[in-house]
Amino acid sequence: MQHLDMQVIEQALQWVAQGQDVWFCSVLSTYGSAPRAPGALLVARADGAHAGSLSGGCVEEEFLASLALGELQAPAQIVRYGESDDDRLRLRLPCGGILQVLVEHHAPSEAWRTHLLTLQETLQGQRRLLRRVDLTSGLAELLPDHGGEQTCIKGEHVEIRVGPALRLLLAGVSPVAQACAGFARAMGCEVIACDPREDMQGTLIEGIDVQPVLPSVFIASGGCHEATAVVALTHDPRIDDLALMEAVRTPAFYIGAMGSRLTSAKRAERLQRVGGLTQDEIERIHMPIGLDLGSKTPAEIALSVMADVLRVYRGKARDAL
Repeated sequence: MQHLDMQVIEQALQWVAQGQDVWFCSVLSTYGSAPRAPGALLVARADGAHAGSLSGGCVEEEFLASLALGELQAPAQIVRYGESDDDRLRLRLPCGGILQVLVEHHAPSEAWRTHLLTLQETLQGQRRLLRRVDLTSGLAELLPDHGGEQTCIKGEHVEIRVGPALRLLLAGVSPVAQACAGFARAMGCEVIACDPREDMQGTLIEGIDVQPVLPSVFIASGGCHEATAVVALTHDPRIDDLALMEAVRTPAFYIGAMGSRLTSAKRAERLQRVGGLTQDEIERIHMPIGLDLGSKTPAEIALSVMADVLRVYRGKARDAL
């Protein structure tokens, strides 16, 4: 399973190659509780075929019904769902949520195909871009990103920041890593596992291949971007320590290693003494990894790990939980 937004881009490219019009939708903002965050994507055809999602399902039904009626023909427009009491009751949005969605109507063209290919490369690559859509003409541009809000409406333009899909890099295979892979796939993450040990090949859940290389080699070759979480879960210093030493030199947003507080303290001393890591680099590593949920089994530990990865990805402080 790939990141859901990657599936949207790939489906859009297939339909463009077939010469079909598509409606390309981006969640701009949510008020109250909403299942999908700003930036989430959906692509659809006039016959109702679609990929991706905007909410838990009810908004999608409303949107597809509008397409079936021949509506939403403008090159670009902003559609709001859940603003009235009737909307909220009919759409069953949770906790009075309101969704604001950018809907673009694109005919097949080489320019649109090139735009989608660049989006695909951006989600797979190392950089972030700013997607600017003109609400009058529907012209979509991709520009350098200099930071800011995920989505923004500026007069007759909408700006959306796009970047690499969330990647979970499993530095070594273990029962906890296997459970993490399952949780990560359910969350829509891209999952990569590296382990040079022959007896660990083919031991992860179906659909995820174990790359037979040291995680540190993969990381050093450019395997981490700013939406990457590196988790070392083997208890084998030959795998874990080398991976951590390389990971702190990358823009990975989360780096963690499994172990008790005593083990973590010994690892920190070892990484400074042997690996030459600075105190700032040591502090980038979550040791012990995960939230303190009282976890005991591999599945429980994996849950605490993925919960902590998501906490950091969403910018939540521990004391804010």
